[in-house]
Amino acid sequence: MKASFTQHIPNLLTCMNLACGCVALVFVFQGNIPVFASLVAASLVFDFLDGFTARAFKAYSPMGKELDSLADMVTFGLLPGAIMYHLFISSVPMVLYQDEMWMKILSFLPFLITIFSALRLAKFNIDTRQTDSFIGMPTPAVTIFVIGLALILHDDRFSLTPTILNSFVIAGLSMILSFLLVSEIPLFALKFKSFSWQKNQVQYTFLVLTIISLVTLQFAGIPVVIILYLILSLINPPNKTVKNTENN
Repeated sequence: MKASFTQHIPNLLTCMNLACGCVALVFVFQGNIPVFASLVAASLVFDFLDGFTARAFKAYSPMGKELDSLADMVTFGLLPGAIMYHLFISSVPMVLYQDEMWMKILSFLPFLITIFSALRLAKFNIDTRQTDSFIGMPTPAVTIFVIGLALILHDDRFSLTPTILNSFVIAGLSMILSFLLVSEIPLFALKFKSFSWQKNQVQYTFLVLTIISLVTLQFAGIPVVIILYLILSLINPPNKTVKNTENN
């Protein structure tokens, strides 16, 4: 009985990830940034724990793998697209949005993130090259970037709102993030096989820069952290012949 229960723990955590993503969607369209940001943070924790418990209890299963991808499609695919759509609508005067067809069409560009997230997750499931690193931006990283933008608007200490709440900026970022999802850019994974500095220089450097960014820039540091992640990976690209089974 005990062994049977532990086998279900990873899937239960995956379902909690999915539940948080679904509820977060409701608060996105209510414009409640603190609540949906908190739910995304909880989703990230559950997403980490489902992989951790699967390894700890040796509870890997084909069903668990597929369930994880389906949950991620909502939380880290549909949700960031919906957030960017909400930001886009908030950035456009209602009169302009109602009168200009091109603006209505442009407003749906953020859902490219959702479409390309689906492509990335499907590609990831059959890609045999990633084990200790990623190829293309992981969907949680894109979601963290988008949440960072929303939190900046909630507590804008650096007067960045006019820059972020710009329809062309949001549309441009949506296209860039979509490209990164399916790109062939090798990106390191935050995994430590040992505590050796020599073997984990990039990871340790990233952690230090992350702490500095968040302490000094607070919410504005969240998108900066993802940009640093990309830059460090480009400067010191990881091995591209690996398959990562923890996060997509």
